[in-house]
Amino acid sequence: MECQNQTKRTMPSMQNLFTIQFWGVRGSIACPGPETVRYGGNTPCVEMRVGGKRLIFDGGTGLRVLGQSLLSQMPIEADMFFTHSHWDHIQGFPFFVPAFVQGNCFNIYGAIAPNGATIEQRLTDQMLHPNFPVPIRAMQADLHFHDLEIRDKVEIGDIRIENLPLFHPGESVGYRITWNGCCAAYITDTEHFENTLDENVLELARNADVMIYDATYTNDEYYSPVSSKVGWGHSTWQEAVKVAQAANVKKLVIFHHDPLHNDDFLDHVWEQATKVFPGTIMAREGLSIDLLEPHELKKNCVASQEEIVKV
Repeated sequence: MECQNQTKRTMPSMQNLFTIQFWGVRGSIACPGPETVRYGGNTPCVEMRVGGKRLIFDGGTGLRVLGQSLLSQMPIEADMFFTHSHWDHIQGFPFFVPAFVQGNCFNIYGAIAPNGATIEQRLTDQMLHPNFPVPIRAMQADLHFHDLEIRDKVEIGDIRIENLPLFHPGESVGYRITWNGCCAAYITDTEHFENTLDENVLELARNADVMIYDATYTNDEYYSPVSSKVGWGHSTWQEAVKVAQAANVKKLVIFHHDPLHNDDFLDHVWEQATKVFPGTIMAREGLSIDLLEPHELKKNCVASQEEIVKV
């Protein structure tokens, strides 16, 4: 089943826009505090408002903040896509207030886990005792769950969402979102290969206007002889740049920041990355990126990082 009247519940003011909004940009665990105020400490949640539709990618703690912002816009209809169900990508779902309000409607998509669990089972299980006091059945919104097959193409009006598997413990999928000649790639959580680029990552990112990429570590951290991160399922900003260059990406968004990386550290990463790939942006809570009509992209998508950040 799907939300009823899906074609009617569009956002009229957003029908000709493709806007990406970041609500959570941190990986692994939320890390609020004085050292993460500028970039934010919430775990992954990215909203895309595309052709009058609302798409939500991942449900980390940033989903709670998004939910608060939506309360003044109800009734809400949205399509939610999960990359996988590690805690940092689902822990905001039980605190997503619009899901508890009757009259709202959410289509929820996710690939089946290696153990055979569906996205519905995994979101349900995290809200059972002894882990959580309120069961998923307390959510009064219409929740429609959809199991994704690898390489499935989901069509929502004239929006196309494609997925491919990523290299991550427990498996993960990346997404490619295309509408009206514009394209965004959401690629997290993924670990790079040592001597070659991942063909699935390249396919998702090919000629994208924006690529959001898991760059949790630096190369020094990843290959550290003292505390190696090889096999942990995440990549580096240096590898992100390689992918962006090889895939002819216009804008690279460095995402899924390590909770140990404070604001000053991330400033330094951005300074280094922009020397190699000038179209690099550091994801931060409140960052908004507008992908305009194709004939306007060339002159408008080259805005500086400061010009596209809206807080």
